[in-house]
Amino acid sequence: MDSGNLAWSITATALVLFMTPGVAFFYGGLVRAKSVVSMMMMSFGALGLVSVLWILYGFNMSVITDGPQFLAGNPFSDFGLATAAGDDNALVGITYGATFAIITVALISGAIADRAKFGSWMIFAGVWATLVYFPVAAWVWGGGWIFNLGANMGLDVSVIDYAGGTAVHINAGAAALALALVLGKRVGFSKGLSKPHNVPLVLLGAAILWFGWFGFNAGAEGTFGLLGTEDSNAGLIILNTLGATAAAIIGWLIIEKIKDGKPTSVGAGSGAIAGLVAITPSCAALAPGWALLLGLVAGVVCALAIELKFKLGFDDSLDVVGIHLVGGLIGTLYLGFFATGTGLFVGGGVEQLLVQAIAAIGVLVYSFVVAFVIGFAIEKTIGFRIKNEDELAGVDTVVHGEEGYALESK
Repeated sequence: MDSGNLAWSITATALVLFMTPGVAFFYGGLVRAKSVVSMMMMSFGALGLVSVLWILYGFNMSVITDGPQFLAGNPFSDFGLATAAGDDNALVGITYGATFAIITVALISGAIADRAKFGSWMIFAGVWATLVYFPVAAWVWGGGWIFNLGANMGLDVSVIDYAGGTAVHINAGAAALALALVLGKRVGFSKGLSKPHNVPLVLLGAAILWFGWFGFNAGAEGTFGLLGTEDSNAGLIILNTLGATAAAIIGWLIIEKIKDGKPTSVGAGSGAIAGLVAITPSCAALAPGWALLLGLVAGVVCALAIELKFKLGFDDSLDVVGIHLVGGLIGTLYLGFFATGTGLFVGGGVEQLLVQAIAAIGVLVYSFVVAFVIGFAIEKTIGFRIKNEDELAGVDTVVHGEEGYALESK
């Protein structure tokens, strides 16, 4: 890796790390004023805990050098990265990978807003990262079964997941659904139960996420030393990250206008996130026109999908399922139809769609089942959900002894 690639990799790492505070702002603005501290603390707690676990053993688990492809790598192969010191390229790549692990865990927290104990959340975050994220990262990028799926099936295609449609968004969305079911509905759960307490904070979070997403999607170009070579897709990735996101905003706002009569700023921010989620796995494998269509589809479908929780009766507080799980599935499966050279409608056959579907379903089922078991075990032992009276009083003061907005009267 030359100095230019190294510099971009460091920059991209910082951009992706900044996305987790962006999640905190986005989620924090969406909840009630008396829950904003709790909501943001879940993201910052994940940032602290997952970083430590990644350095101790998470990175080792994300790389399979030998052994069965359905398992993770050896967590003790280089415990604490003791032998990696001195290799700048390797260490930057390891740090870049850590930022993906952090934000994936943080995304889950939106499904349990207003009603979760912080200590229980931290236990869940550590166990889920260990049992789910680290192994799934190995499956997708570290030589595991998803990485080798096409070859193992004797096909001429491989699973395409450039930046985390399966490993990040489907993974987090499935876990979010599991936790929403374990913790149950908020007191008085209904449509319009609680409106965002701070819309500017929501838009600030969405803007930070969009800003950081350029590092999220294009960061690997520097880590792999591709910038400035004929193998680089940096320009395409950057353009698609912009185009799909912009189109998703339009799609979401159109649905809001049709359904509710008014396009909202929260809808614009949510549409942007839906587009970013959908383009994540496909940013390097779509022509720009197909990326625009993907964004439009994601904005429309995700805007409709967030209503499912009211029809199906699960309380996904901040629509992690409707945006990240659904958006991740759209982006991952869309490649089966429109991936350059291998998609069904652009010169390929059904093989690309087949491997994309197997990978998506595999991660979804595994993450959901393990997250449900972890969450259920915590709930039945130390308890995961706060008391109803504490929820009504406000989780911030009960759990953290703080208020998001402490206004003193003179």
